[in-house]
Amino acid sequence: MTQAPLAVASRSDRAAPGRVHARVQLQPDHAAAYESLRASISAGLYPERLGGQTTIVLGFQITDPTVRVPPPLRAMSILYPNNLGIALSGLGIETCASAVVELTGAGGCPPDSVMGRGSALAEVPFGPETVHEQATITILRAEDQGGFIALLFDAQAERPVQANIVLTAELLPARVPYGGRISVSLPLVPSLPEAPPVAVVALRATLGPLGLTYYEVRRHRRIAYHPKGIFLPDSCPHGGFPFAASFRFEGGTATSATTRVRCPRPRRDTAHRRGAAGGRARPSKLL
Repeated sequence: MTQAPLAVASRSDRAAPGRVHARVQLQPDHAAAYESLRASISAGLYPERLGGQTTIVLGFQITDPTVRVPPPLRAMSILYPNNLGIALSGLGIETCASAVVELTGAGGCPPDSVMGRGSALAEVPFGPETVHEQATITILRAEDQGGFIALLFDAQAERPVQANIVLTAELLPARVPYGGRISVSLPLVPSLPEAPPVAVVALRATLGPLGLTYYEVRRHRRIAYHPKGIFLPDSCPHGGFPFAASFRFEGGTATSATTRVRCPRPRRDTAHRRGAAGGRARPSKLL
């Protein structure tokens, strides 16, 4: 029995309005097989307050109506807006090693190394059926690589195949209007006997304090607290905060997509200061 696809926020969601644009690049040997390959992405900010702290919610979905299962995903790069204070967010104040994650899973890592969570859906063609594999995702801070923030994606799958897959990622520079990109490498993951490798077709994940608990020691007591969020700038770029993603598949096929998160309302204190500086505040346009 097949399972329903992972629910990924669509471009019509309140926090991520605007059209999603997709582009496909095909290698000659794969043009006929995957000419209908498409990617869509979604993005949201929770809460939506300029000058405040937030959690980024990201999702993508890979589809191709002409084949049962898309080719295996080998790499993806997610670009996020400029002036987001990820490095100053108070997230990932401890790190975890890849060897620890491979041996024990994310549960063996310090709680203060967790930077986000999510879920993913993978598919495998097996005989006349398509097998659906669900996995939970934990995003962890790793030791910096070459001066850049490094991440680990711990994917735990339970059924129908039990597997623990660790993906490596880096936060790298990007050109304006983007402030950086999350570059993720994916290995070929074996599936069922005599079946092709796993194909990741959807993912939804958070990067931020939503649902996270950190701990600190005060006067010999271990105190739980919620970490700070990713800082949003006081102003929003024209047209909203831009997000983009590119995907490369086994065999060389590639596709990309873009979306925008509409500008949140400004914070009351920021709006008040701007109104006072202008001589006369106009609350009707700010609230």
